[in-house]
Amino acid sequence: MLQQALQHYFGYANFRQGQEEVITQLLEGKDVVALLPTGTGKSLCYQLTGKVKGTPVLIISPLLSLMQDQVNQMKKMGFKRVVALNSFLTREQFTQALNQLPHYEFIFTSPEMLQNELVTNKLRAMPLGLIVIDEAHCISEWGHDFRPDYLRLQTWLNYYNRPPIVALTATATPAVIADIKYVLQMEHASTYIAAIDRKEIHLQRKWFTTTQEKVNWIEDYVSTTLGPGIIYTSSRKRAEQLAEVLRKWHITVAAYHGGVSNEDRQLIQEQFLADDIEWIIATSAFGMGVHKTNIRHIIHETMSPTLSSYMQEIGRAARDGQDALATVLCTQTDYDVLQFLMDTLPSEHMIKQYYAGADQPLRELDQRLLAYWHSMYRCDEAIHYRNQLYLSKRRAFDATRNYMETSACLRATLVQYFEQSVQVVDACCTNCGLQDASFKELRRITHLSTQNPHWTLRLQQMLLK
Repeated sequence: MLQQALQHYFGYANFRQGQEEVITQLLEGKDVVALLPTGTGKSLCYQLTGKVKGTPVLIISPLLSLMQDQVNQMKKMGFKRVVALNSFLTREQFTQALNQLPHYEFIFTSPEMLQNELVTNKLRAMPLGLIVIDEAHCISEWGHDFRPDYLRLQTWLNYYNRPPIVALTATATPAVIADIKYVLQMEHASTYIAAIDRKEIHLQRKWFTTTQEKVNWIEDYVSTTLGPGIIYTSSRKRAEQLAEVLRKWHITVAAYHGGVSNEDRQLIQEQFLADDIEWIIATSAFGMGVHKTNIRHIIHETMSPTLSSYMQEIGRAARDGQDALATVLCTQTDYDVLQFLMDTLPSEHMIKQYYAGADQPLRELDQRLLAYWHSMYRCDEAIHYRNQLYLSKRRAFDATRNYMETSACLRATLVQYFEQSVQVVDACCTNCGLQDASFKELRRITHLSTQNPHWTLRLQQMLLK
């Protein structure tokens, strides 16, 4: 039956790894946590389940750009009754979508939008067949830190006769999986964990004395190497600076970060998918849901703050199964950057002041976290919770530092962090004899698409500014 449904709705003859197992469990009414590598078709797990059940599916997604991309992809596949409830909609569009909600097959939204009482009442009155938590690692990695509405899902999902839940992600340690199950109240969930190792992605690490040496290496590498590729940076400012440096080489490159408008972000993403932009210089805001199969290079100008986020980011390469190279560039000053990114939690003093009602200047992030903690814990409990989070961040920092410094196989170090085993092969990484020369193909200069004159003109303005 499932094989016939797969052929009927998607035209595929066979399932990919894990898909049939996950769908079977969902159709039996069970909750499922599924860890499936990037590019293995996680979305099909809920799309086919929804089609077979014939009831609406709610997908909770972490990023506006991600859910918009998913909606666009589904519509291209012929799914017409798909909607995203998010801030991209005007007030009139939002009201219309809410009134028509029972007529949609697939409904995308965010944890924050579920705090809207109108949305909650409408969804709970509907016969939902499935609730999907996409990129479910964000519950653990973002919810405790700067998106407490992820943790509020625990309360939101506590209602009579809720449908099965599937939590989908490409990377998660056993501790993160346990946290996902706890927050989503999935006490008896089935768990499907695929091997996380991606042998087609070769791992390179390079140490430098100064940040300028990194820039020089990036200039030399990108100006002589065929893309497409992504360069991850630690800040918006750095992304813009590197993009400007590479434009001097007449390379089609764009900076992508939270400060770029929604329209321009969509433009950049579409042009990258069409190979009209060869390199993206991005913060961690770029990558989720980007269905580009031929990314050959992932470069981290500064190491990601956690190995989980690093694994997510390099996993966007080589979705076509061909070789790709992931490079991390290191200096001693990077530890200061990672320490800064780690120290994001309110201090014990701030917590005591907040609970005492004292007037104190607070960042928006601190305000959100303190308000959530105040609603959940006593002051001493909030302090204990904060200190436990700090210890967890410290362990993640130490694991990242070990990856930057180890003389052992980088692939083994990375995979073992997720408590999986790996078979080390020759030339899989810098510490196993890998030479980046084998990846340095002559760079071609991409040409701007003429299919969409508005986009071509806008892209020229962005590239030449």
